[in-house]
Amino acid sequence: MRTPPAQPSRRDVLAGFGGLAGALAARPSCSRADARTTAALGLRLAAAEALLRGTLPASPVWDFSGGPWPLLRQDDSLDLTLTNDLPVPVLLDWRSCDGTPAIEPLLVQRPLQPGQTSTLRLTLTQAGTVLYDARLLGDGLLRPLPASGLAVLERKPPMVDADRLVTITDWRVRSDGSVVAPGVDPGDALAVFTANGATALDIAIRAHSRLRFRFINACHRSPIALKIDDHDLRFMAIDGLPASPFSARDGQLVLAPGTRIDAFVDATGRPGTRSAIWLHDRVSARRLGQLVYDVAEPLRPAPLGPPDALMVSAVPERLALSSARRIELAVDVRTEGATATWSSPSAFTTATPPAFQVKRGATVVLALLNRAAAPVTFHLHGHRMRWLDRLDDGWKPFWLDTLLVPGGQTVRVAFLAEHVGPWLMEMMGTEWTAPRLVNWYAVS
Repeated sequence: MRTPPAQPSRRDVLAGFGGLAGALAARPSCSRADARTTAALGLRLAAAEALLRGTLPASPVWDFSGGPWPLLRQDDSLDLTLTNDLPVPVLLDWRSCDGTPAIEPLLVQRPLQPGQTSTLRLTLTQAGTVLYDARLLGDGLLRPLPASGLAVLERKPPMVDADRLVTITDWRVRSDGSVVAPGVDPGDALAVFTANGATALDIAIRAHSRLRFRFINACHRSPIALKIDDHDLRFMAIDGLPASPFSARDGQLVLAPGTRIDAFVDATGRPGTRSAIWLHDRVSARRLGQLVYDVAEPLRPAPLGPPDALMVSAVPERLALSSARRIELAVDVRTEGATATWSSPSAFTTATPPAFQVKRGATVVLALLNRAAAPVTFHLHGHRMRWLDRLDDGWKPFWLDTLLVPGGQTVRVAFLAEHVGPWLMEMMGTEWTAPRLVNWYAVS
């Protein structure tokens, strides 16, 4: 395997994590409103096997089964039946379901016990890429709990020749093939990354076509950077809301755990060639897969021109920063001097007062203070954030629900508190043993 000259260096990637790291993929918002059509799906959490490490036997894992997923479009409803065949309780966390307090884990939804089945209806009012995550209660278990993704198409989909969902997961695999759950010391277990469950992903492509990649970082703790040899990656949506299209800096996408990015890639390679897809986990680069060009003639005489922006759903037109409620929130595992108390999901209780409470319609500025040396991932439920410039004189041109806060730094974000209800916040470090912690806030 050759090492490409464009392979991101550790310095490049760390710089990316310190800058673009918080900005990261695509989601549909969910509500209880009537939809045009209703699809049904039965989903099951059960024991499975995965080929993760060379010639070793398949590893016992826990995973989702069921489906296939129906074709989902914006404004469709989904009737979901979830069965827990695992020996542990589980909770589903739906990223991209802003404004729907009825599905909030811990605050409203209770853990699904072994052998139980639950039903839920979601109305997908926003097109994009959804992450559904069963890991909230997953620290320290016998095996890791899974997360996965799905796509919701726009009413008028953009011009692309293929639409590929790529869910990236990390594992810690011991020499006997067993896997280690997060929150447990992995010892000498090998770090393994899979894309759509495979350790190597070949993606067929034809010259001069356009691909829409829906990249999901479903890793337990690890931020990642993605790069494709000799191809430009163009941001189209970040954390579920369309962005003004722009090219990835240095050709790489940086995704915090839980981030979703819709990126367009124009196939500018020659027929019969291959281009490696690289993943960098802040330690080293590894080959995740490749684009495999068909030997046929190009699909069209030349690549398509710059894409139009995806259709933007209702978002606040402005944020009144001058009159915002300003709150400092410590987002590291230390508690001394913190303005809010974080707890493990298993110990969480609403008897603890919310970290903050605001009235509907208020603009909130959160100063996310990370006093630790390592980065911390922060995830806000219920609302979308703007990442503010250093002097609060503007913001980045996209909306987020997940943000990586570099070590020793404070990052400021702002959101409009437009959805009444209790809402969760999550944060965790980037080391495998770092605990997942939760807190909550209220909008009245």
